[in-house]
Order: sequence, then structure tokens, then C-alpha cells
Amino acid sequence: MRGSATKASVILPCFNGGDTIALQLDALSRQRWSESWELIVSDNGSTDNSRRIIEQFRDRIPNMRTVDSSDKRGAAHARNVAIAVADSDRLIFCDADDEVAPRWLEVMANGLTQLPVVVSRFEDGKFNPQWLRDLWNTSSEGPTPCLCYLPCAAGYGFGFTREVYERVGPFDESLMRMSDIDFTWRLQLAGYRLDFLPEAVVQYRHRPTLRGMFSQAYRDGQAQVLLYKKYAKEGMPWRSWKDAGRAWIALGKRLPSFRSKVERARWIVDLGLSMGHIRGSIRHKIFAP
Repeated sequence: MRGSATKASVILPCFNGGDTIALQLDALSRQRWSESWELIVSDNGSTDNSRRIIEQFRDRIPNMRTVDSSDKRGAAHARNVAIAVADSDRLIFCDADDEVAPRWLEVMANGLTQLPVVVSRFEDGKFNPQWLRDLWNTSSEGPTPCLCYLPCAAGYGFGFTREVYERVGPFDESLMRMSDIDFTWRLQLAGYRLDFLPEAVVQYRHRPTLRGMFSQAYRDGQAQVLLYKKYAKEGMPWRSWKDAGRAWIALGKRLPSFRSKVERARWIVDLGLSMGHIRGSIRHKIFAP
């Protein structure tokens, strides 16, 4: 058991989070729990004003420290570096562009006294206009299957014990995106369950611009191909080349039908994913259109 005085370690990876991290740090500064806890901000090489903002919360979050994870880009590396120095055996994760609700820490940390893996509930009503919520139409009722495979959880609101981490292994640093999905798949294949704690709420922030959505989708598409390369033998499905061809034809046919912002955004996301699949297939040497 590490640092007996510290009962939970909250880990927050950050890369150029200056526009949003103050809200998250303010929310974390207002968390109340009967036990001692620490916050580890893992700076992945920020070049904006993130570090200055973080320092402004030093007095409000006494057990906060910053670690340098700039030697390798990616949230997976940032999380692994923070885990290596964490004082607690209860590891809880959040992101720099979201906001944890009151009692989030209490519910997550208490949950890890009985359960090896816990998952927050997310809500997207606070930071996102209705059209963005309509676009994603995602459920907040617990982990659901991802990519037609196993259920998954995201790094903006899950936690696990160090025993889980040591058994499953570190976050896969070859994945620039979706390393959290990969991790939760691996832990399920190792026999663990994703226990949903609906009272631990995270206010989630979607990408607000079409440019940002395309960039995210393009990178996600490449990550999905790498996940398929890793999990095809475990039963992860993928669409056939004929289905991929039909999807490209459908993209073309949808071009004239941009009657709403949601339709435009959905087309941009689908285009980004499809282009990411092509790029990922070339990069990772596997046919996954």
C-alpha cells in the first residue's frame, strides 16, 4: 500500500488546456471527502498558458502537484507518468476540458473501496448547445458497447485500483486516441467488470466546431484501425470492403442534403472517420477501410 495518508489519487492529463482547465480545477478544488487525496496534473508539453493557470490553484488544492510528461505526446503517456508517481492505490481520472460535479470524488473514491473498476456518469447539457447534443445523442446510462465490440469507458471519468493497473498493464502509448477504450477492453478480457456509479457525474464538453470535429474523427478513425488490428483475433468485427464502398457512395449522395447544422456535422464526422480508416490501414498495414 502506497502513502497511507493519501487515500486517492486524481490524475488529470493536460495538453494546451488553457481555455478550459480553470473550470475543471475550480470544480476539483470544491470536492469534499473525509479522507486525504491528491491531484496530479500531468503536463504533456503544453505551450499555452496552462501551467500558469494550474499554478493559480496551488493554494486552493494543497495536495496538487504537476509532473512533466512532455517527453512523449499522448494522453496514454501522460496518464502512465502520473500513475508512476501517484501516492495512492486508488487511481481516478478526469480531463482538462470537462467539469466534475459535486461529490464526484467522494462517490468514485468510496466506490473503489469495494470495487476494482468504477465508471462515472456523463452529462452534456451544461457546455453544449442542443444541436451538438442531438448530433451525438449519446446515453449517460452506463458503459455501452464500443465499435460493436465490448463496452467501454472514457478517461474523462473512470477509476481503478493499482492492482488492476499492474495486472492489465499500462495505457497503450501507441494509441494517440482511444487508449482509454483499449484499457477498458483489456481489463474486461482479464475478467474485470465496469461498475457504473451514476451519482458520480462529469459535465462533458463536445468539440464545438466542424474543423475540430473533423480533426477528432480523422484521428479516431486511425485509432479504430489500430484497435481492430489488436482485437480482430478476440472477435472485434469490422465492415467489409463492400460496406465501406457503400458508405463512401452514401457520403457522396448526402452532399446536397445539408439542410441543418446537425446534418453537416454528421457528414463531416463520417468523412473524417472514413479518411482516418484509409490512413490507418496504410499506416498500420492492415486492410480496414
